[in-house]
Amino acid sequence: MTRPLRWLQSEIANRMIQKLEIVKLDVNEMLVIPDFPGKHAALLSKRFPGVKMNSASESTMSAWALRCFQLSRKLRAVVHGGREFSLDSYRQTGRIELPNDSVDLVFSDLLLQDLPDPKHFLQECWRILREGGLLTFAYLGPDTGKEFIGVPELEGSLKKLASPWDMHDMGDAVLSEGFSEPVMDMEYLYLEYESDALLIADSIALQLMNEDTRIEGVVQHLPSKMTLEVVYGHAWAIGKHLTRAKDQLAYIDPGQIQRKTRHDSN
Repeated sequence: MTRPLRWLQSEIANRMIQKLEIVKLDVNEMLVIPDFPGKHAALLSKRFPGVKMNSASESTMSAWALRCFQLSRKLRAVVHGGREFSLDSYRQTGRIELPNDSVDLVFSDLLLQDLPDPKHFLQECWRILREGGLLTFAYLGPDTGKEFIGVPELEGSLKKLASPWDMHDMGDAVLSEGFSEPVMDMEYLYLEYESDALLIADSIALQLMNEDTRIEGVVQHLPSKMTLEVVYGHAWAIGKHLTRAKDQLAYIDPGQIQRKTRHDSN
């Protein structure tokens, strides 16, 4: 596994798409957030032929790779439509650059663990999804990198995931933001390393360790493997315009408010 973790992103995307095989959904327009080079777009295009794909590109690519990626997405947009924008714009503004009720599917691969406020992301997904649309996601859970806890050589170098939510935390959050029929599951992936340097490099890329982490000389306690807890979920945007209860308050869509006319009997 090497930075920027292309193989892992592609592998998880492939598993997410396999889970979608049993889901009946007509998709005309979708958002991929984050989007990245690899087999991501090819897999989604095969699953949803002719889909209009909107892409939120990640910021970890080199300038040349980003330019090539953007060009490929623009060429696809000429045929099928869709737009490309930077994931950084969401991180800076907290808003996904798409109109309300504009997509049928949001596909989010390995993003939520890096967001300080996943609930806000769920709110934005709710906003841009059409009635009956689907949110599907995968992220790293709190058991990721559990082998590093208590290792003396790593004291002061470890970081916590920005959002260390387990499967149940995320399921509750999805429901609280109005989504229906959430389905959550989890699996462990185990990575084994022959090189301490590669282990450290991948841990930094996964934001489990500080950028300046260095391990020199003989290391007695550094593990040779790393656990990835991968949490998967999907939920439906159903009843978007109905009254919703949240935090003991009822929220009513303005479109539901109608003036009642009184008719005289004479």
